[in-house]
Amino acid sequence: MPAVGPALRARLGAYFAVDDDWDRGNPPVARRDVVNGAAVEVAGVVTLELARSAGAFQEVDAPWWVIYLVMSAAALALVLRRRFPLAVAVYLSAHMFVTGIAMPQVMGQIALQICYFLGLFSAMAWGRSRRSALLVSGTILAFMLCWVAWQFAMGQSVQSWLDTAGADERFGFLPPVPAIVLLTFIINVVYFVGAIVGGQVAWRSARQRAALAEQARTIARQTVTLQERAVMDERLRIARELHDVVGHHVSVIGVQAAGARRVLHQDPPAAAGALGAIETSARETIAQMRSLLGTLRDLEGRREDPSAGRTRAATPGVADLEELVASRASDRLRTSYVVVEDRSGAAARVPETVGLTLYRTTQEALANVVRHSTATSTSVRLRVAEDAERPFVEVEVLDDGRPRPGTSSTGMGHLGIRERVASHRGEVEIGPRATRGYRVRARLPLDGADE
Repeated sequence: MPAVGPALRARLGAYFAVDDDWDRGNPPVARRDVVNGAAVEVAGVVTLELARSAGAFQEVDAPWWVIYLVMSAAALALVLRRRFPLAVAVYLSAHMFVTGIAMPQVMGQIALQICYFLGLFSAMAWGRSRRSALLVSGTILAFMLCWVAWQFAMGQSVQSWLDTAGADERFGFLPPVPAIVLLTFIINVVYFVGAIVGGQVAWRSARQRAALAEQARTIARQTVTLQERAVMDERLRIARELHDVVGHHVSVIGVQAAGARRVLHQDPPAAAGALGAIETSARETIAQMRSLLGTLRDLEGRREDPSAGRTRAATPGVADLEELVASRASDRLRTSYVVVEDRSGAAARVPETVGLTLYRTTQEALANVVRHSTATSTSVRLRVAEDAERPFVEVEVLDDGRPRPGTSSTGMGHLGIRERVASHRGEVEIGPRATRGYRVRARLPLDGADE
């Protein structure tokens, strides 16, 4: 039992959100506040006039205009109920007490009861501090209940005097006066507690709407961030593509141009062949750059129309590796290409995106051999294992050279290879061999490669 008190306090504190620092704010007086106050004023005047015409105020000594003034003093205060909720609640509670003492028949009219209810309701619904709102509302509730209890005590005394005088007629279990006062007490408890709980419900609803609005704004910001990140990723992808394409072909052009210059006078046919290779490589560079630029230009159109073409040119893949390796052969560098399959035609079934990564990895590795290595031979081996426990495809580029003095690298090529392979959950190995030369190996899983 000792734990019931703290547990109940904890539940009430959680329900009334006493530790919540969210500020609903008190908006300035708006048109809706004036309209609501005027509507209550008109309704109050009409109902008071009907009650006065029915003889409800025969025992009220005040003039009729005082009754209407009392009504207006309560109704017009509702105009400020959102702007100054706690002050209006205290004012209307004092209004209720004074009117109840001076003119109880007027205080009990429905229009004034609505005003008092809205005052207490607004304190909980619009109070900026939960603790302050709960303190003011609780104080008003305690004061009003004490007032009703005092009336009950007075009613019991009146009943005792009536019993002494002989007027002891009863119609039920309780004497008439205490029964009336007790009924009034219960009605007031429901009335005041209902106003407080209703105001808290309104506040919690506003709190939930604010939280949902904040979540929507957060989601919108995250969406923008994700879109910007997607754009950055796309730009990085295009940058890697341009690096691979341009760097690869320019290195080939440089090697072929150097060879053509050396044999231009001694062996014109060999020089012509080198120049032809330069022309072919230049055309390939321009074609692939146009493809990438076309991808950038068509990016917005592809978002609107998913059926639009992906690029202006076919994406290179595994089928183009043999031609790529052969194009790197020169009088200084011998190249070879081998395909190892555990099933016939396995290489042709490699997914397009995986094939592009293998192609770009091989392209970058061969370009580095031409630019930065003294190698005289290089080999490219493609392995496709569909029957393995974890199916994979692997490309391995080996050379027999050492780093060429006077050359340097930015490291962007290796970084691009690692990022491409990582995007397919693959593994990559780049570095010098134990004996001599350099090795680039990339292995990509085939299971779920299309996901």
